[in-house]
Amino acid sequence: MNDNLTAERATFVTHLECSLTDERYAADQLHNLSRAGRPLLVRYDLDSVRAALPRETLAARATDLWRWRELLPVRHTANVVSLGEIETPLIPIARSGGATVWVKDEGRLPTGSFKARGLVMAVAMAKELGVTRIAMPTNGNAGAALAAYATRVGIETIVFCPEDTPEVNVREIAAQGARVWRVNGLIDDCGAIVGKGAAEGRWFDFSTLKEPYRIEGKKTMGLELAAQLGWRLPKAIFYPTGGGTGLIGMWKAFDELERLGWIGSERPRMYAVQASGCAPIVRAFEAGEEHAERWEDAHTVAAGIRVPRAVGDFLILRAVRESGGKALAVGDPAILAAVDACARQDGLLLCPEGGATLAAYHQALRDGEVDEDEEVVLFNCATGLKYPLPPAEQRLDRHGAIDFDRL
Repeated sequence: MNDNLTAERATFVTHLECSLTDERYAADQLHNLSRAGRPLLVRYDLDSVRAALPRETLAARATDLWRWRELLPVRHTANVVSLGEIETPLIPIARSGGATVWVKDEGRLPTGSFKARGLVMAVAMAKELGVTRIAMPTNGNAGAALAAYATRVGIETIVFCPEDTPEVNVREIAAQGARVWRVNGLIDDCGAIVGKGAAEGRWFDFSTLKEPYRIEGKKTMGLELAAQLGWRLPKAIFYPTGGGTGLIGMWKAFDELERLGWIGSERPRMYAVQASGCAPIVRAFEAGEEHAERWEDAHTVAAGIRVPRAVGDFLILRAVRESGGKALAVGDPAILAAVDACARQDGLLLCPEGGATLAAYHQALRDGEVDEDEEVVLFNCATGLKYPLPPAEQRLDRHGAIDFDRL
């Protein structure tokens, strides 16, 4: 067993808290949204964490997701589920990005995307709280991660996805044990089906931010980043934003790390990156709004950020504004060009959502939002191998005359 999991887990969760009203909710009970209809956040006794976990102890552990166990909600080791959630690397992309630009490559995680972080935590807590049947809407990668982890612990899973979800994702979900249904609509239409079934008692609703624990898994991106950079943070983070769980989670992680005394008060500017064909957060940011209206007729090659409405919209906007960052939209041509440039110039195959962050970085550079000497981290949320690649049609007849000058 991983040495990060050998000891029975300490209990540091104190309660859950409504992200809008601060109303408290009991831990160790099953919850969806708060009474105000907003996400619940997990709160910890950070003074006790600081006393129990010297930073030197953390440094001696294996560098995986579960090294952060004192800052995670699972009470008992027996309920931990794992497929090998590694600390993902920071990859420099000096040619396509710049000398101070790094990609945190989340495609190295189980099921090939950063959805593994959130779903491993949510499924572990579902197991701990006695859930036996789960349903969730997905644009692809979240459903794949849910299927893998839920199957591993024997939880029945039903997944609904838009009918144009990438074929590899739909087949991956089915192959890993979930029942998957294609729906003639967008992800929020799928979510409405999940919500109706949950209201009828058919399953537990695992939609983004409608249970409290996916944030806790996703916040490990921020915890890892601080540790990888020697307990400091970059000047800016560009994050592909659909439901925004990871951006919200990282912002929470930075606050917890400061309260532990492990980092200072300086924060990176957070850039929420969306596609111009589905940019509700960008529109709300530019209008000075606290909530984002639904984006009609959403379309983009970056399926993972095609989320017309996010239940955590105000949390995304709050983090972006408090950090001095911005919400940015980039078009599909720029996204595809960025994916191509990073692959051809730096050998790193980004997914379209990751390409959106590189395109947004260059846009921000042109607009004077960032300086070229500032240290910047872009998040590549999944392996590019899950997405259709350009054709490579050149052929050679081994029996014919070979013109080596043309090769």
